[in-house]
Amino acid sequence: MKIIKYLFFLLLILIIGGSAYVAMIDGKFQLEESRVIDAPDELLFNTVNEYKTWKKWNPWMDNSDDLILGYGNQTSGNEASYSWKSETQEDGKMKTVKVAPFSSIEQKLSIVLPVVDEITNDVYWNFERLESNKTKVTWGIKGEQGFMEKLFWMTKDSTMSESLRPMYKEGLEKLDSYAKEKMKEYSINVDGVTEHQGGFYMYMATASSIAEISQKTEQMILSVVSYVQQNKLPQTGMPFTLYNEYNEAQGTAIYSTGVPIREEVITPSDSNILCSSLPKQRVVKITLNGDYINLKEAWETGYKYIDQNGLEANPESSAFEVYRSNATLQPNPAAWITEIYIPIK
Repeated sequence: MKIIKYLFFLLLILIIGGSAYVAMIDGKFQLEESRVIDAPDELLFNTVNEYKTWKKWNPWMDNSDDLILGYGNQTSGNEASYSWKSETQEDGKMKTVKVAPFSSIEQKLSIVLPVVDEITNDVYWNFERLESNKTKVTWGIKGEQGFMEKLFWMTKDSTMSESLRPMYKEGLEKLDSYAKEKMKEYSINVDGVTEHQGGFYMYMATASSIAEISQKTEQMILSVVSYVQQNKLPQTGMPFTLYNEYNEAQGTAIYSTGVPIREEVITPSDSNILCSSLPKQRVVKITLNGDYINLKEAWETGYKYIDQNGLEANPESSAFEVYRSNATLQPNPAAWITEIYIPIK
């Protein structure tokens, strides 16, 4: 009996000592991972802010085949939420508590662990805009572990931070890949035959290789827009490029970049920015939603439509493209809108 008593007291001492040791462990924790992603902050913020996108890049989604997702009445912005249930990993839920558009998101993460009541930690995101349309994305979590949480992690081969850090790195890698795929999305629509009203415009003209067109037109448009603004000319439409000659065999082009204005303007004889007018004419209109790298396909689609519908392009009138939304207005290439107008007889 004495031996049993001694063993009991020894066990009691171990339990008390162990409990004291666990209680003395600092439960506060914080870990974060960062990644520079070649994508605009607006796109990355909107992706993280919308919970329905998380299944595309959240690394924990790959760890369970039986994951059941549930969404609240709101899936983005303040008070947005989603939850998950699984037989192979812990159930949980997340709620957005604060957003600062394009710069930060704060969330509450609640998870049910074995032998532990529901625990809640703070999750945060920061989006720092860098040069060349890059963004530094930081994903972090912080909180304070209770007694049972500390005891739970003592039974594991790794600490909580050691367990989570690889997942956070993987999540940012997946977010990077997802954002780049979203930026590649595009669509081409032939709007058909319509009538373009024409009108006066200010422009600059040049000749170059076809490969240089994109770079040169960007600079020329800035110059023409600046001229229009400095001279307080009423701008009546979006910038465009008019193709006076386009020789694909030789790889060269003669073209103008213009900005529509209300009425004719007489410029000085030495000015490199001039005024002209587009005629009122029948055209085939094509709309590209997406990056300019898809313009060649959009033009080909337009000429194919002309051939298939018994139409004939007008060789005496220059085709042109209008930039309804571009990099200046929208950093995400998938959201750029370009209208192509091919004059027909």
